[in-house]
Amino acid sequence: MRWPRPRLYHMLMPPLPLLSLIGNTPLVELTRLSPKPGVRLFAKLEGQNPSGSVKDRIVKAIVEKAEREGRLKPGDTLIDASSGNTAIALAMVSRQKGYNARVVIPQGVPPSIVDLLRLFGAEVTWCDSHAGMKGAVDEAQRQADANGYYALSQFTDEENILAHYEGTGFEIAEALPKVDAFVAGIGTGGTIMGAGKRLREANPNVRVIGVEPRLGERLQGLRSLSEGFASPLLDIGQIDGRFLVDSASALKMVRTVVGTEGIVAGVSSGACLSAALRVADRMEEGNIVMMFSDGGWKYLPSRPWDATEEDAAALDETHWW
Repeated sequence: MRWPRPRLYHMLMPPLPLLSLIGNTPLVELTRLSPKPGVRLFAKLEGQNPSGSVKDRIVKAIVEKAEREGRLKPGDTLIDASSGNTAIALAMVSRQKGYNARVVIPQGVPPSIVDLLRLFGAEVTWCDSHAGMKGAVDEAQRQADANGYYALSQFTDEENILAHYEGTGFEIAEALPKVDAFVAGIGTGGTIMGAGKRLREANPNVRVIGVEPRLGERLQGLRSLSEGFASPLLDIGQIDGRFLVDSASALKMVRTVVGTEGIVAGVSSGACLSAALRVADRMEEGNIVMMFSDGGWKYLPSRPWDATEEDAAALDETHWW
């Protein structure tokens, strides 16, 4: 007997442009990790964006603003400084829109980051690690000025903040009407400023908590906000608390969230979870939202988890996030 072929086509999504899939990422509850019954933990899974990180949002926003203003034409070259995720997002968006991509990267990023950039066809310029992110930003601008490239300028373009105000923060507020604490990496300042502002509009009492990496002596150009480069977009007065998290602690939290929740998150996600748990210890009840800014898949070839019990200090000599 021949069974009729099932008619499943009505259940499938129609084809969509890749860049339309940026944003609207899931907000999931980490039900097994809360340290006490009254505190709920939620993670915004930005690894679900097409290139695997939150940086897809800002690259798309900045590029499309430049297009609207007539500052880009097909075949132009885009350039920016990055230690990883923005570079990958820039390479992906450039491929989609018909631009060339160049990135300036400090020495000391995981090898898999560079492998991905080469796969996308992006041109990479290395910057001495002691120059830190400021050195990379200066070099990107120098190349832009000398060659007529369009500098993305993620550290200074207000569109970075606006993308998170209109996108990330709006999505969180819609999914979870009351957020008591918001934990995010400091980085360029875009996420924590934009999403933090939007969440404060929904709940003026929300605590906005910033997380930054503890980097080793070799990466002293960006050791911390107090010692190195701070993004002009960042208004430190809008942050209610800051945590400095070493790489070993962040990676241990990555292993924890994989083992308890089945989420393969990136290193900065582990750092945010580490900080969120410390915030939770000081609360009796409430909702904590943390940014899981990328997935952990691209870090697998470097196997940093294996080093957490061996030489934890050496882990801080790599730009994991």
